[in-house]
Amino acid sequence: MKKITSIILGSALLLGACRESNKKTIPDEANLAPLSIEILDDEALQIIDPKSKIEILASGFAWTEGPLWIKEGNYLLFSDIPNNKVYKLDPKNNDTVTYLHPSGFSGTDFTGEEPGSNGLLLNKEGELVLMQHGNRQVAKMNTPVSTPSSDFTTLVDSYMGKQLNSPNDATFDKNGNLYFTDPPYGLPKRMDDEGKELNFQGIYCLMTNGELILLDSISRPNGIGISPDGNVLYVANSDPEHAAWYQYKISEPGKVTDKKLFYEVTELIGKEGQQGLPDGLKINSNGTLFATGPGGVWIFNPKGKALARIHTGQATANCAFDTEEKTLYITADDFIMAVDLK
Repeated sequence: MKKITSIILGSALLLGACRESNKKTIPDEANLAPLSIEILDDEALQIIDPKSKIEILASGFAWTEGPLWIKEGNYLLFSDIPNNKVYKLDPKNNDTVTYLHPSGFSGTDFTGEEPGSNGLLLNKEGELVLMQHGNRQVAKMNTPVSTPSSDFTTLVDSYMGKQLNSPNDATFDKNGNLYFTDPPYGLPKRMDDEGKELNFQGIYCLMTNGELILLDSISRPNGIGISPDGNVLYVANSDPEHAAWYQYKISEPGKVTDKKLFYEVTELIGKEGQQGLPDGLKINSNGTLFATGPGGVWIFNPKGKALARIHTGQATANCAFDTEEKTLYITADDFIMAVDLK
């Protein structure tokens, strides 16, 4: 059992000038605390209080990812990829416990650094679906969420007869079709791994009838989400040479068109206080994007305007809402953090 440290370390910075969408002006980091909320546009004040405290709920993991709030029980699940585990964090009881081990690699001879599960989500039946790095597949846990076990059914593990790289993040549409990304991060040698069978990094849709459709390929697809109306697909690209988020029009299930650059942050990579790359993302019921990237969590409106940033002081992997979308849980390096929303 891992005791929650419950450290509160918040501060805030309110910037007077609004930022236009996609402008590349780098904010002055000199006056920003490692844990702080930076307001870039007044629109953000309807979403987050600049004085909200960023709370560290738990620490001491290897690399946290894939946060998922479970309504039935009011707890958070998250992956610790290097340790091949999923943890359960119960804020009410102030502790974390191992929920699932192994979570992403079922063998005994993994030689890389990221064998575990990454993205976690629930299907329409309330079953746990996992993006499994080490097993190189999208899988479903065969037992109820309330009684976890490392007993999995493979949903998909190959495309056109070739094994997937390492499924990373995913989202369901309203019909139950699964959109997911497949970068090389779970392969022991990543892009240079001799076991890599596909010569691209894909964005896919697994249809409810079992058909796997390749939607697009980009250099490092990562976080993925769908707008509340089901019309727009957003995908993060975790490439330091082209760090950005893309958007696509979903013309029909399993088909995307009109690819556009949503927002680019390449020039921030490597700057002081800008740890991390575009990674996981979540979209609330109003269509606001919460996307992890350089410095922490970026908040965007649907038009691609950066509204605010939640600075975590760490490379930040992903985030998730509670049921009411009033708390944002953040996986940042070896920490689990939380911040209140409006």
